[in-house]
Amino acid sequence: MHHSLPLITTIAAGFGLALVMGFIAVRLKLPALVGYLVAGILVGPATPGFVADAALSAQLAEIGVMLLMFGVGLHFSIDDLMAVKRIALPGAILQIAVATLMGIGLSSLWGWSLGAGLVFGLALSVASTVVLLKALEARGVLESINGRIAVGWLVVEDLVMVLVLVLLPPLAGWLGGHAPAGGDAGHAEAVPGNLWHTLFFALGSVALFVALMLVVGRRLFPWLLWQVARTGSRELFTLCVIAAAISIAYASSELFGVSFALGAFFAGMVMRESELSHRAAEDSLPLQDAFSVLFFVSVGMLFDPRILFEQPLQLLSVVAIIIIGKSLAAMALVLLLRYPLNTALTVSAGLAQIGEFSFILAGLGVSLGLLPPAGQSLILAGAIISIALNPLVFSAIEPAQRWIRARSDLARRLERRDDPLAELPATVEPERLNGQVVLVGYGRVGGRIGEALLARGVPFVVAEQNRELVEDLRRRGIAAVRGDAAEPAVLVQAHIARARMLVIATPDAFAARRMLETARLLNPGIETVVRTHSEEEAELLRREQAGRVFIGEHELANGMAGHILERIVAGDAAPHA
Repeated sequence: MHHSLPLITTIAAGFGLALVMGFIAVRLKLPALVGYLVAGILVGPATPGFVADAALSAQLAEIGVMLLMFGVGLHFSIDDLMAVKRIALPGAILQIAVATLMGIGLSSLWGWSLGAGLVFGLALSVASTVVLLKALEARGVLESINGRIAVGWLVVEDLVMVLVLVLLPPLAGWLGGHAPAGGDAGHAEAVPGNLWHTLFFALGSVALFVALMLVVGRRLFPWLLWQVARTGSRELFTLCVIAAAISIAYASSELFGVSFALGAFFAGMVMRESELSHRAAEDSLPLQDAFSVLFFVSVGMLFDPRILFEQPLQLLSVVAIIIIGKSLAAMALVLLLRYPLNTALTVSAGLAQIGEFSFILAGLGVSLGLLPPAGQSLILAGAIISIALNPLVFSAIEPAQRWIRARSDLARRLERRDDPLAELPATVEPERLNGQVVLVGYGRVGGRIGEALLARGVPFVVAEQNRELVEDLRRRGIAAVRGDAAEPAVLVQAHIARARMLVIATPDAFAARRMLETARLLNPGIETVVRTHSEEEAELLRREQAGRVFIGEHELANGMAGHILERIVAGDAAPHA
């Protein structure tokens, strides 16, 4: 028998203890990930007993991050990313700036240098992609406009952090640090001459990677997936998916300096061009779930419980910045960009934690002599606590939304009033607002339905939360109103009282029930067609008499469009009294 099997030992201990602690957490009405974090603490070096191999655990966790981001890319198209650029790009950059300033201000009170405060603030500003995706998936809103904005926001954050990791070593000397161990000792001193060269090289590398993925990858990888699928071998197809996710992520990191997570995300986005992307997502899901557990276990291993007793006030301040400070900043930015309160709360809740990039940045800061070891410990402890509390923050979205709307006239004004997109233009012909289809959501599914209705000359009104999409639809002459259709005022603006049919193309069962309730109250005879993700949600909607319910993704749009046109043609052919 072998006595030194660190890989098998780490996997066995990680999965086994995560199962036990996750089960206990769920029975205690806590999120399972809290149990996974506790499992990591128990097998970490800060607690007595067995200590797992932290380096191996971190590498296994990185595989989980790759697979998870690859899966997100399979459901997140280039169009989705571009559709939210006007909020994700300025929002993420401003939020990083605000959170970084908070970190600098707090660290200055502790007597830290500017360089230490800068690294500390940047580490607190960037959220964990894994935690956000798990939270969005658990609530079924990953593919909603709120989910797309949150994911796009984090993609921008990741891009910014890639540049920070590249630029920090040459800036270290100017900030009071030194060159990294094993590096060129004079590199940090030559900041003025090398900074622009370094920045240009970093931006060029990222731009080249993105261009290659969009130009070459969008053709090559879907073709490869199809060739493997033609063999008829399920295991070869699954192997192709996993190999593509991990090898592209690794190659992007080695050749272009892009993070594993970002490389895997773009790999998934180009794979999505294949008709087999839905099958690829299903085949990789079990491995995503398994390895994402190891991510949380590896995070738990980094936690030293002594910091709770040695530096409680400092730790409380760090957690306050993560959960309250930067979340409020993000919420204010989203509202100022005239997005709904629900979108602001979803984005702010998703950002109320820190994760993988924070760990990397903290480690680099210590190696450069910028961040004191105490700062790294505070960042790790803040990550553990914020990750554990994040599900509770998400569960508070609905109560907070009701409380704010009931008590804050300012929030209501920021959300709807003086927004020209919240009302239909006066130029919309009255005949297009009588017997029309009200189409909620104009994403991948809603867009295909809308194009089918447009081709047949069927009048319809779109209710959509994405400002840029509403502006584009209006430029094309399509009647569209911006807002959350779960709010009665939005459906009223879409003239639901005179509509022939309500089509809900967004897969949010909870919001769909509220839309159906409003529609039937204002138009008892309206016909309804609803999209959902699972049979459980479909059964719930059927009990609510939701009309026709469709389940699925890619083939779903054509099926919904065909059913809608068939019903409209049948209605037009029926004799009128």
